[in-house]
Amino acid sequence: MKYTEDHEWIQLDGDIATIGVSAHAAEQLGDVVYVELPEVGAEFDKGDDAAVVESVKAASEIYAPLGGVITAVNEALEETPETVNAAPETDGWFFKMKISDASELDGMMDAEAYKKFLASED
Repeated sequence: MKYTEDHEWIQLDGDIATIGVSAHAAEQLGDVVYVELPEVGAEFDKGDDAAVVESVKAASEIYAPLGGVITAVNEALEETPETVNAAPETDGWFFKMKISDASELDGMMDAEAYKKFLASED
């Protein structure tokens, strides 16, 4: 699993990346009450706004951490958005995308580096 400074995680399986938010991000959001997912087939560049998550505290953008085309969305989040809080790094994934450039993963953090990044933010 790789992590971004925007607190998203990426799990790569071949050229398909599953994207979600880290447990830290889910905790910071508070209780998630609504998720707006991208359309399957939509194309994004790295850094584009791809989804929206709303909590009792605020609405936040979910960015595409990589460029590519959306191949699947987690429709279960539309009915049970609280899954983002309950299982942020497993069942609470937002979307899957076929990535266009695997080298975009190069600057991302592994779990150990992400822990250090979180410690430096405090």
